Amino acid sequence: MSDQEAAPVLRIKGRVLVGSDEVRDGLWAVDGRITYERPPGADGAVTLTGWALPGLVDAHCHVGLDHQGPVDAATSEKQALTDREAGTLLIRDAGSPSDTLWVDEREDLPKIIRAGRHIARTRRYIRNFAHEIEPGDLVAYVAQEARRGDGWVKLVGDWIDRDAGDLTACWPRGEVEAAIAEAHRLGARVTAHCFAEDSLRDLVEAGIDCVEHATGLTEDTIPLFAERGVAIVPTLVNIATFPALAAGGEAKFPRWSAHMRRLHERRYDTVRAAYDAGIPVFTGTDAGGSLAHGLIADEVAELVKAGIPALDALSATAWGARRWLGRPALEEGAPADLVVYDEDPRADVRVLASPRAVVLNGRVMG
Repeated sequence: MSDQEAAPVLRIKGRVLVGSDEVRDGLWAVDGRITYERPPGADGAVTLTGWALPGLVDAHCHVGLDHQGPVDAATSEKQALTDREAGTLLIRDAGSPSDTLWVDEREDLPKIIRAGRHIARTRRYIRNFAHEIEPGDLVAYVAQEARRGDGWVKLVGDWIDRDAGDLTACWPRGEVEAAIAEAHRLGARVTAHCFAEDSLRDLVEAGIDCVEHATGLTEDTIPLFAERGVAIVPTLVNIATFPALAAGGEAKFPRWSAHMRRLHERRYDTVRAAYDAGIPVFTGTDAGGSLAHGLIADEVAELVKAGIPALDALSATAWGARRWLGRPALEEGAPADLVVYDEDPRADVRVLASPRAVVLNGRVMG
């Protein structure tokens, strides 16, 4: 950024939620970075008043993807801008067939941590989304996506098996172990799409780092997740679509439809049991497939509805999520990526749906 383009001095006047147990009286942003010391030029600063949170995190979001597959750059930009307007300033892109590296050059768009393209079993996922391969190629494709991504790889752990008429695991245990070990050797973490119960034990015992959706967690596997520190991203706004999906598949796949309804019915109990057991829980919307972007406030509200305390639900999209992803929050010298609200979101997380201002790299976004 040139001197001519440098962000103005910005002052946040109000309460700054630096962490789940730390609140400070205001902050400054100079050259796009946070400081808690009054800087030169403070008298001419742009001032915002309210309650400030770190830029929100959507840890399961797909920029560059819609229900038919990859989209063009103009559509990807609209998706990212919609997320930004909702206060999402850090995205873990949990699988996309599109090249979105150009977003990194845009200081007005959310920062993206990419997991490469989904890796799925042949004819066992949504058409045009994933690399569709057989188990013998899994290690090679995981290595490829680990090198292309930003420290994450995304597997499709289960999907409907048309012969079985229900959800089944996609990968043999040995291939999963080898693939996860290769990702870790290359410095990448691994996550997997999992709706059902069957794939979870093998994935966790093979060393997986995170599971998306995790609707198939049971009293048998919850302790295993907790013991291994495997995180979940429940995507409850996506799980809300299960009844409609089940209805659409009822005639052809009645076992699958009944299974999807059971997973939906117990979704809140599953998430609360995971939280109570100490499993790390983070927010993700699954935007970009069939879901709209900009739903992060809805997902936080869903976590609260599931029984997670409001402060921990906020951490799942703010301080805790950023720490998990290795990105700063509102500490001295961090990028000035924050959202300002009229009221304290700790008192009512529904406040997140109405940002007063969004600040990215020290600039107030339009």
